[in-house]
Amino acid sequence: MVAYMDHKDLANQSISQERAVQIQDGINRVMERIARSEQRSGRQEGSVTLLAATKTRDVGEIMAAIDAGVRLIGENRPQEVTAKADGLIEACRERGLRLGGDPAESRVAGFHLIGQLQSNKINKVLPYVDTVESVDGLDLARKLASRALARGLVEGILLEVNESGEEAKSGCGPDRALDLAYELADMEGIRLDGLMTIGAHVDDETVIRRGFSHLRGLRDTIRSSGESGTGSCTQLSMGMTGDMDYAVAEGSTIVRVGTAIFGPRAFI
Repeated sequence: MVAYMDHKDLANQSISQERAVQIQDGINRVMERIARSEQRSGRQEGSVTLLAATKTRDVGEIMAAIDAGVRLIGENRPQEVTAKADGLIEACRERGLRLGGDPAESRVAGFHLIGQLQSNKINKVLPYVDTVESVDGLDLARKLASRALARGLVEGILLEVNESGEEAKSGCGPDRALDLAYELADMEGIRLDGLMTIGAHVDDETVIRRGFSHLRGLRDTIRSSGESGTGSCTQLSMGMTGDMDYAVAEGSTIVRVGTAIFGPRAFI
C-alpha cells in the first residue's frame, strides 16, 4: 500500500461546499485555458478533452470534478483504482452516469490508468479502467491482452513514448515506437487508441514542442499506414498543467491536469 493511503481515506465521499467550489473554479479556469489554446492554434473548439488526474484525491473530490463537467478521469496507481472504484461507480450511477467507456458517448465518464502498470496489478484494474495509457512494451501488452480476452474484454491502450529521452521517465524510445505500435495494434484483446508522452522537464519551449510534434507525426504515420488495427490510433495524450498550451498547439487530444484543478497535493 502507498504510504499516504494510511493517512487519507480515498473512499471518502463527503467534501465541503467550499472545497467543491474550489474544484469547480479550477475546472472552469482550465477549460477556459484550453479554449484559448484551441483558438490560438486554429483548432476546432472542443477538440481537446480534459482528463482530471486524480492521484491522492478522494471520491468526493473526484465527483465534484465530474459534477463540474469533467468526463474523463485518470489514476496513477492501481491501488487507488481499487480503493475508489466502487464508490465512484455508485456515485456516478446516482447521477445517471456510467463509469468507464468513451467519454464522447452520452452519460459516460471515462476512466484511464495514466501511471505505470505492473503485470501483477493487471487484474486489479481491468474490471474498472477502460484505457491504459502507459503501455510501453510487448510483455505488458501481451499480458494485458491475454487477461482482457479471458474476461471477454477489449481494453483500450495508448503506447507511451519517451520523447524527451529522460532516464527517469518510462516509455519506449521514439525509434522503437512505430514497430511496436504495429505489433500492439494487431493484438486481440487490446485496441491501440493512440499515443502518450510526458513533456520534457525543461524551460525551453522549442524542446518541449519538438517532442510533442514528433509524437503527432508518429500518430499520423501509424494511423495512415494501413496496417492491421491502426485505424483506431487517433488520440494524443500529451500536456499537463505546466505545458498544456504547447501540447494543444502541437495537436494534443487529451491533456492530463491535476494541480490546476485540485490544487497542490498534500501527498506525493
